Amino acid sequence: MTTAFSLPQRPKLGISACLLGDPVRYNGGHKESRLCSRDLAQHFDFVPVCPEVAIGLGTPREPIRLIGDPSAPRAVGTLKRERDVTKALAEFGEHMAGELHGISGYIFMHRSPSCGLERVKVYRENGHTAEGGARGIYAGAFCARHPDLPVEEDGRLMDPVLRENFLTRVFAYAQWQVFCSNGLTRRAIIEFHSRYKYQVLANDPEQYKALGRLLASIGQHDPEEVGPRYFSGLMAALKKCATRRTHSNVLQHLTGYLKRHLSPQEKAEIQRLIDQYRTGIVPLVVPMTLLKHHFSSHPDEYITQQAYLQPHPEELSLRNAI
Repeated sequence: MTTAFSLPQRPKLGISACLLGDPVRYNGGHKESRLCSRDLAQHFDFVPVCPEVAIGLGTPREPIRLIGDPSAPRAVGTLKRERDVTKALAEFGEHMAGELHGISGYIFMHRSPSCGLERVKVYRENGHTAEGGARGIYAGAFCARHPDLPVEEDGRLMDPVLRENFLTRVFAYAQWQVFCSNGLTRRAIIEFHSRYKYQVLANDPEQYKALGRLLASIGQHDPEEVGPRYFSGLMAALKKCATRRTHSNVLQHLTGYLKRHLSPQEKAEIQRLIDQYRTGIVPLVVPMTLLKHHFSSHPDEYITQQAYLQPHPEELSLRNAI
């Protein structure tokens, strides 16, 4: 079983070009994210896109804004409202959704009228902003074509829990792409689910049960039909952030596989660290490191192939802060 950090090639991520330092903003500047351009660039190949430049808006240029109904806003010039680029941005989003079929995730520029994922300002005719905001035009069109694709905004990635959640989904998506490229079979789907069972249990215990019920009847379905249904359910589960309580539950499950091998003192030490993690004293990496140590001394074939133990490259240190 291929591990999350030994994929046949580096996963590709779509990204708003300004986040990599490209001077494509309306004012000729950029919004470089060091997390993206330095840290994540060591593990991913980026495909930068600036939809506003792509549809022919120059740099520098008159900025655009969203106006009207938040459920169906229009993107227009801030000075010349007759410059309506709504259709152009939406069509480019549709186009890129077809072009970027090899990516495993997308990082969008927050608050952008073209790229923002949520709460982008929408202006009413009276100049006031609508409550709640909307999604950027390009991002909305793109994401509608790829509902299972992991997407996130640069600003939210500064939150360690959201960052770990997003990258867990990205590597799961990349793993699924490898499975699909080899041809979906019932056995492959079961193997994939077996690998991600404890990760799903940590993220969404209810969906964990639902996916189990779905796969219980897999013999009655064509794998090409049930595979996408299963994966949509998996990605919906992984999108829900795991909590200290659900992580602790999974850690207890994993400890059960060691009960015949550990001394009472070793069991008590694991339990102490799990309790400290659950109450917020130590980060997840602390009990995880001890469990990995014991599993290296007492290997279990089923546990060894669990994505939960290492859903992303260890060098990213994502579990050091959650």
